[in-house]
Amino acid sequence: MRISDLQAKDIVNMHTGKRLGHAGDVDINVETGQVDAIIVGGATKMMTIFNRDNEFVVPWTQIVKIGSDVILVNLYEGDPK
Repeated sequence: MRISDLQAKDIVNMHTGKRLGHAGDVDINVETGQVDAIIVGGATKMMTIFNRDNEFVVPWTQIVKIGSDVILVNLYEGDPK
């Protein structure tokens, strides 16, 4: 799967049903080559390096399912967003 494939999908919290946004980037472990997290937010065309306040990280372990157009994540009240 390509990063651009992930960026096209909505990210939804399965506990609240709230749409969190789209993947702006991914965090890759350079030693293993595996994705460690998805960075949500900042995927708009108007995004600049100075406007990253709305970004947050979803650890790969919190991803429940990647579907054809949605990524379900397992975030609770104490977690971001």
